[in-house]
Amino acid sequence: MSDNGEEVGENRPVPRLNERILSSLSRRSLAAHPWHDLEIGPEAPQIFNCVVEITKGSKVKYELDKKTGLIKVDRVLYSSVVYPHNYGFIPRTLCEDNDPIDVLVLMQEPVLPGCFLRARAIGLMPMIDGGEKDDKIIAVCADDPEYKHFTDYRELAPHRISEIRRFFEDYKKNEHKEVAVNDFLPASVAIDAIQYSM
Repeated sequence: MSDNGEEVGENRPVPRLNERILSSLSRRSLAAHPWHDLEIGPEAPQIFNCVVEITKGSKVKYELDKKTGLIKVDRVLYSSVVYPHNYGFIPRTLCEDNDPIDVLVLMQEPVLPGCFLRARAIGLMPMIDGGEKDDKIIAVCADDPEYKHFTDYRELAPHRISEIRRFFEDYKKNEHKEVAVNDFLPASVAIDAIQYSM
C-alpha cells in the first residue's frame, strides 16, 4: 500500500513524462536577447519598445550584459540619489558609444528590470559623460493614462525637467566623474536620433 492508501500493483500504468519536457531537457535552449531579438516596434521611431534596466526609485545601477542578455548589477550609486524614473534602452538601436540608445521613461509606477514597455519620445537630453557623448531620450509610457498624452518635454512641469537634469548632473559626483548636461531638445530631435540609431 502507498502512503495515501492506494494499492500499488503491477497493473497500474506507469506515469509518462510529457515528451516536450523531455525533448527540451535534451537540447540546449537559447534565450532571447533583449537588445538584438526584441523588435523596436511597428510605430518606431515615434512609439517604440523600451527595455527597463533600472527601476524608478532605485539606487542600484543595473545594465544589460551584452554577452548574455541578462540584466546585471553594475554598481550601487555613490551619492544619496535615486533614479527619478524608469531607465533603460531601445532594442535594435546602436549609438556612437556602441551601446543601444538610452531612454528615461516617465510613468506613474516603477517597473521591474528586464521587462519592456511601449514608450513615446518627448525630448532629448544631450549629455557628455567622461568626455564622451551619452545622450538620453526622454520619453513617456505610451500605455500610462497619466503620461501618454504628452508629446513634448516642454509640456511637463518645469520642476520635473529640473529634477531629471539635476539627477544626471549629480549621480556620479562622488565617483569623481564629470558629467555635463546641456539644454533639453524637442521631441522631433529625439525622434531623429532614434531613427538614426535604428
